[in-house]
Amino acid sequence: MEPAGSANPTIKVMVVDDSRTIRRTAETLLEREGFTVVTADDGFEALSKLVDSEPDIVFLDIMMPRLDGYQTCSVIKSNRRFRSTPVIMLSSKDGIFDKARGKLAGSEQFITKPFTREDLLEAIHLHVHTTR
Repeated sequence: MEPAGSANPTIKVMVVDDSRTIRRTAETLLEREGFTVVTADDGFEALSKLVDSEPDIVFLDIMMPRLDGYQTCSVIKSNRRFRSTPVIMLSSKDGIFDKARGKLAGSEQFITKPFTREDLLEAIHLHVHTTR
């Protein structure tokens, strides 16, 4: 694993959460580490930004209005172009049902909120291959 400060600025991270506070926190933490960050406040906005931004990894809140995280993840994973993009579910609920449902939707990992800087960095290092 690379030291935290040596993050590759070409790695693009998408953070999708209906909470402005959560989006800003994740964006600040990740930008400090040198990542390019794209944010969206719901599943519809995430899907529209996905094509233009082509993120290397997506952090996706489960509980959102209009299109929830499970539905958004399913749409991402059903698209041939984005099928291999890692999706990490974020939720304040950490029950086995929530985790199982996230897996069924296609997510690679489940992080319980409140998350830490280390939670985000570990997920990126685990799922994003820095040699493109």
